[in-house]
Amino acid sequence: MANIKFDPFERLDKNNAALLIIDHQVGLYQLVRDQTPEEYRANILAHAAIGKAFNIPTVLTTSAEHGPNGPLPREITEMYPDVPFIKRNGEVNAWDNPDFRKAVEATGKKQLIIAGIVTDVCTTFLALSLRQAGYSVFANAEASGCSSKRVADDANNRMRSVGVHIYSTFAIICDLMRDWRNTPGSLELMPWFDKHYPAYGYLARGHAAAINSGQIQPGESE
Repeated sequence: MANIKFDPFERLDKNNAALLIIDHQVGLYQLVRDQTPEEYRANILAHAAIGKAFNIPTVLTTSAEHGPNGPLPREITEMYPDVPFIKRNGEVNAWDNPDFRKAVEATGKKQLIIAGIVTDVCTTFLALSLRQAGYSVFANAEASGCSSKRVADDANNRMRSVGVHIYSTFAIICDLMRDWRNTPGSLELMPWFDKHYPAYGYLARGHAAAINSGQIQPGESE
């Protein structure tokens, strides 16, 4: 067992981080009840796009995809045609698969950003194993889904108890970016926000429209 350390003030470092996409399979997708189907689809695609936005190592994995669990959505496999993709035949905990473990170790990164279906199994089991192996783990709560909010809360609390950082997608992006003037920063990430975080993307569109038109509505600045 590794010497497990936990720093509650730890920040994500884009130069020491890798992204893991765990069992976001079209069959398992049907088990998600703590988010609407529309919300969850947007959240798993946003999670996947983090790797592209920051050019960080990314590993995909599925569990028994030829059964009812199904394959990964084509949006994800088309996004990552050339990254390690470990198709596990039976292991529930991805860390029990030697090929997956080797793929993660080969990234050379110590901070692992993870999300999966379902939160209480695929995400939690892996998160605990990664912590036991000495990794810093950042679990994307929005991109993990399960049968109910109660189950999600219990799973997140279990992960917190061993030092897993529970993050939102927006928090992951902002922690990796750190400064709007960085690269990637405002120039590179505004298109990401427009596509994957429309609340901020449309805010930016409105701001740009006001500047381009040179006009605001009467009373708007009061």
